[in-house]
Amino acid sequence: MCGIVAATASREVSEILMEGLRRLEYRGYDSAGLALISPSAALQMHRRPGKVQELEHALRQNPIAGFNGIAHTRWATHGEPTELNAHPHISGGRVAVVHNGIIENHCKLRDELKSQGYRFYSDTDTEVIAHLLHYNLEKHEKSLSEALRAVVQDLDGAFALAALDIAHPNQIVASRRDSPLVIGVGIGEYFIASDQLALRQVTDRFIYLEENDTVLVTPDFLEVRDASEEVVQRKISQITSAPDENMLGSYSHFMQKEIFEQPEALRATLNQANDPENLGLFGPDTEKAFDEVKAIQIVACGTSYHAGLVARYWLEELAGIPCQVEIASEFRYRKRVTQPSTILITVSQSGETADTLAALRGIRPGEFIASLAISNVDNSTLVRESDLAFLTKAGAEVGVASTKAFTTQLASFLSVTLALGRRNGMKEDKEKEILSALDALPDAVSSVLKMDSQIRHLSAQFTRRNNVLFLGRGVYYPVAMEGALKLKEISYIHAEAYAAGELKHGPLALVDEDMPVVAIAPGDQLIEKLRSNLEEVRARGGQLSVFADPNSGLQSSSDLSVLMMPNCGEFIKPIVYTVALQLLAYYVALNKGTDVDKPRNLAKSVTVE
Repeated sequence: MCGIVAATASREVSEILMEGLRRLEYRGYDSAGLALISPSAALQMHRRPGKVQELEHALRQNPIAGFNGIAHTRWATHGEPTELNAHPHISGGRVAVVHNGIIENHCKLRDELKSQGYRFYSDTDTEVIAHLLHYNLEKHEKSLSEALRAVVQDLDGAFALAALDIAHPNQIVASRRDSPLVIGVGIGEYFIASDQLALRQVTDRFIYLEENDTVLVTPDFLEVRDASEEVVQRKISQITSAPDENMLGSYSHFMQKEIFEQPEALRATLNQANDPENLGLFGPDTEKAFDEVKAIQIVACGTSYHAGLVARYWLEELAGIPCQVEIASEFRYRKRVTQPSTILITVSQSGETADTLAALRGIRPGEFIASLAISNVDNSTLVRESDLAFLTKAGAEVGVASTKAFTTQLASFLSVTLALGRRNGMKEDKEKEILSALDALPDAVSSVLKMDSQIRHLSAQFTRRNNVLFLGRGVYYPVAMEGALKLKEISYIHAEAYAAGELKHGPLALVDEDMPVVAIAPGDQLIEKLRSNLEEVRARGGQLSVFADPNSGLQSSSDLSVLMMPNCGEFIKPIVYTVALQLLAYYVALNKGTDVDKPRNLAKSVTVE
């Protein structure tokens, strides 16, 4: 949530900052701003409510320039999305600060600063950081780096922040705690951002800051200090992927592009795991952990949580290992009874999801025999702090509504299931069946994508609806949950998913001619049960849209629209059907005219609690 960009160089940096904000806008788009120190050491600033394009307009009307600057795109937590609440925040006409996170003790700090004569103009928690920094510079005559280190000692909560000071016109300072921050390394210049994606146009070399690191940069100097304030050297990583993989190309939206990228993303994810015996893929201590495992605990949020719910069926049925799945924000706050020899699996596209990280960090010593992260970002905090990792190969995902990250997570879970199942007595013919299905998965998804026009036609039925009910049974219940989530995220239609057998236990009361129902109906062992549930809907005048395969025996009629899905392997069907639901949500949102890639009130990477 929120995006930070900073740059210090021997060249003008305003366009670097603006391009960084464009690339980070998926993290928040309630307001945007930047502050620059001019060549004459004057502080210049623009802030605007709304999306980055509003800030761009302000810069065209009144250009500002400088060699040292910070910028921010905001997802509002404290304070409405107004110009006064937009970042950067200023103190004393000399200090500017941008911040991602939540300062939990900001009320106490605000009162203390008011007693020192500081006036507050915003409703944000961030403004206390600016005033604290100014106070340490003015009252204690500290260096900028010393002042920042003093400030972060006073802050409770999560943050990534960057600051500049006109008294130190070639310096930028930054720090992180429970929120990501990277340093981009250039030639005679340094950059800072919430995500390396923001800086790929200027560098391919990055330093991933550790917890409680503080940093000082000038165009030709870098200093990183750890939590004990000792100077440390952090590894420089080089990114080899194409720098412009986040560009739209011929697509209308990133979500559309990312849906259609799924065959290749799945192929890349599976290619690294085509040998279930290659346990080194997960990390050096995998064999011992996988030999000992007796139970699995999955922890995740949002779409990643739905991936975990699907995986539970596979892990229990195919690998024979008991599995629990829990929302991270609930897991971390309850007293737990953990079975012996349990592996903790955390799932996060970004590897920076605040609640998931907190869950990992909150486990008791010895509670789990190992922690395994499934993530799309190899240098993410979640990956670095877990014992083992499986990296999805989805590539950059910019659309706020996750698509290819979800399906590659499911493919990853199937790979984990195979590796565990082989060590837990999985029969050879079953293993061959799964491997064959996985080999066919990219082509099966491509077949769904060829149904694009059919699904677009179907979407017209939902455009003027206010509510939609999704139904599924067994492993397709969490798929229905994901379909409902996608629809509500980007179309703002209230959508809920139910296990179809629960229909008669309450939700049936909602069904009438104004309540469309979407059902997932592959021809599996539960199809007859599901057909009965569908008849319950039809008897109440409900309009049904059913994603089915030829084995279901379903056919379209006046009150039943059947979209015939490709007939594929049992264990990949949840992935294949998910893609159809993604397309449905996309076209409904397109019909309604919503901002598909930047849905209201949401952000891509949830780095605050």
